[in-house]
Amino acid sequence: MSFILGLRCGSCGRRAALAPVHVCPECFGPLGIEYDYAALARSVRREDFAAGPPTMWRYRALLPVGDEAPIIDLGTGFTPLLRADNLARALGLQHLYIKNDAVNPTYSFKDRVVGVAISAALEFGCETLACASTGNLAASVAAHAAKAGMPSYVFIPADLEPPKVLNAAIYGTNLVAVNGSYDQVNRLCSEIADAFGWAFVNINLRAFYSEGSKTLAYETAEQLGWRAPDHIVSPIAGGSVLTKIAKGFGELRELGWIPAGRTRISGAQAAGCAPVTGAFLSGAEHVSPVRAHTIAKSLAIGNPADGDLALRTIRNSGGSAEMATDEEIIAGMQLLASTEGIFTETAGGVTVACARRLAAAGHIDPEETVVLYITGNGLKTPEVVSSIVAPARQIAPTLEAFAQTMSGAVA
Repeated sequence: MSFILGLRCGSCGRRAALAPVHVCPECFGPLGIEYDYAALARSVRREDFAAGPPTMWRYRALLPVGDEAPIIDLGTGFTPLLRADNLARALGLQHLYIKNDAVNPTYSFKDRVVGVAISAALEFGCETLACASTGNLAASVAAHAAKAGMPSYVFIPADLEPPKVLNAAIYGTNLVAVNGSYDQVNRLCSEIADAFGWAFVNINLRAFYSEGSKTLAYETAEQLGWRAPDHIVSPIAGGSVLTKIAKGFGELRELGWIPAGRTRISGAQAAGCAPVTGAFLSGAEHVSPVRAHTIAKSLAIGNPADGDLALRTIRNSGGSAEMATDEEIIAGMQLLASTEGIFTETAGGVTVACARRLAAAGHIDPEETVVLYITGNGLKTPEVVSSIVAPARQIAPTLEAFAQTMSGAVA
């Protein structure tokens, strides 16, 4: 891997060789990818990316994938960055953008992280792809494994939303529903990974997998004319996407490809599962696990693997954190749809609702350039809004019947 130095522990700093492992053998801290940024700066120019494909793989040089590694590309990434003037007016902001990752191949940002993870899995010679999932990841793992011709196993909580279950099952994966919370599913999968040696993208390949989220920052900067926004709002589940977006902007600054400065990073969580937000608001140094109870099941991770790192990232950036009730989540979904024509799942409703709270509290400057990250499609969780939309008006197939409806009469 041209610009990869190896793995490095985020806690004790110990270095390790590249391998499908995710915790430091010395202190059990999280392992991450270490890059040779000096070599990158000498060998790669920002202008080179324009010649690449219109997907996340235009940034391959910045990802932990070897020069000869097989790439399983479903067409992920380079999703729209949309100016959201209607939503901006509703929130009292002037320069608001939506990064719409709900239009990826399996309709969530998870295609970014799985794309990197499966390439690493193939490079390491792994034969079975697997994951623990709250839904979106299950679909992405199943789809990528199908494209690669690999067997896959996805483990989900048994009470997962039916559309998400179908979204994974259609690809022919081995679907295992566990009677327990996501955190219990994740613990079981850690044991299975050790026992079977499978490539669990968000467990033993987590160091590689999480790097895929950096492409959200790269694309945002390129789409803004190679500059970073002043402020971003990201949903928090395990904490990885928020921290890797921050890392992505940091890398671009270190390489001299965007102006120096700081992007404020704010986090969004559901009130029924807000361990990072709770720690931020209480002034705690560490995140304490909670028991999840929220309609935003894709964010229902009570013991986030990167919770402490997400907390430090928010504080160090000068950002903030908020939480949204179930009612506010639904209102956020409806507000985004009615102002910008984007139907998001519950996680997106959390992001919009928390942005609304942050703006109302003055934590977002009205003049800042702000990007909200919308990470999943509303067709994954339609049941949460089905009761609030108006039913269709039924009329006879005549002009008179329609005219009566227009005038407010009952046809």
